Amino acid sequence: MAAFEYQALDTAGRTKRGVVSADSPKAARRELRRQSLTPLKLAPTRETESSPNTKRRKLPSGEVVLVTRQIAMLISSGTPVEEAIAAVGAATKDPRTRSVLASIRSNVVEGRSLSDALRSEHRSFNSLYRAIVSAGEEAGALGTVMDRLSDYLERSQAMRRKVLAAMIYPLILALVALAVVIALMVLVVPRVVEQFDTLDADLPALTDGLILVSAFLRSYGAVLLGGLAVAVLSFNRALTNPRFKRAVDGWVLSLPIIGPVARSVAASRFSRTFATLALSGAPVLDCLAAARETTPNLVLRDAVDETMVAVREGGALSKAMARTGQFPPLMVHMAVSGEASGDLGGMFAKGAEYLESDFETASSVALGLLEPLITVVMGGMVLVIILAIMLPILQLNSSALF
Repeated sequence: MAAFEYQALDTAGRTKRGVVSADSPKAARRELRRQSLTPLKLAPTRETESSPNTKRRKLPSGEVVLVTRQIAMLISSGTPVEEAIAAVGAATKDPRTRSVLASIRSNVVEGRSLSDALRSEHRSFNSLYRAIVSAGEEAGALGTVMDRLSDYLERSQAMRRKVLAAMIYPLILALVALAVVIALMVLVVPRVVEQFDTLDADLPALTDGLILVSAFLRSYGAVLLGGLAVAVLSFNRALTNPRFKRAVDGWVLSLPIIGPVARSVAASRFSRTFATLALSGAPVLDCLAAARETTPNLVLRDAVDETMVAVREGGALSKAMARTGQFPPLMVHMAVSGEASGDLGGMFAKGAEYLESDFETASSVALGLLEPLITVVMGGMVLVIILAIMLPILQLNSSALF
């Protein structure tokens, strides 16, 4: 089926715009008349299933959250899935979103389930999204599950923004500090040094060292920058090697401040994913498999694999998690409580909320320590430069007095 954008008149004479799925323009007009609409304009969407750009299109995460929330509200109110998708597609102004929803709707019209229909747009709706939708369909509570999925996506998006915000500010501050120091070394220090060249006097060791560093940066700064760029690219390429990435991930987890924060973020995402699927009625192994995909750290992912093997062999989830030694104690306690009460989803949801709150606290403390640390280091470097410039002047003044 293809997707067509239409402009039509309803029975009251009002203009309607939207997207309709059909095999041909003639079938599209027939479908519009069946809906008591008089077609005025009909044209294929910019991106259809037959378009070569279909494989490359991907909805932004914010658009996915909005679409999910709207579809969930309509389904919860009793609207059939096909009509809910059509209504959301007709309401959106983004042609890319209309095209994606038209593709999904056409598959639903052909008799496929919503989770299967989402596979045609797997770039926008990942395996975790489809698994949660499938669990809702099997439980017969698609509207409730999609509403819960919307909450999950919103929390995940908020968590990503917090992580990004926590990383950007210190990085910008460090880059600005480094740029100021380099500008002083490359532009200011050489001009001051020219004044010392006319003097026949021994310069302090600090000044000699500053002159050497300044000369090195002016002569080999471009080479140093190029080497740094090559090193960064090589490191990123090396991260594609699972063995190397696993070693780096283990080292990150062992760091004093960054390690606990990274573990807390990974654990909160794991708990939130597990809770969302568990509350939707998915089996424990499916919950673990989906939560594993949200864990980028290979050391923690290996721990999830070990847990899955133990659970598949009949072991308790809490004991399997504790045996790996990689999960925070809170998660293990939540698993114990969930198994005892029969509410793993609820307990992991509470654990996710606590871990997310813990991350916010830890990131605030880390930023509170990092910002003055960068400022002190920058001030110290500038102080060294000023001392290196002032010492010869003070030395000359002392010689002139005596």
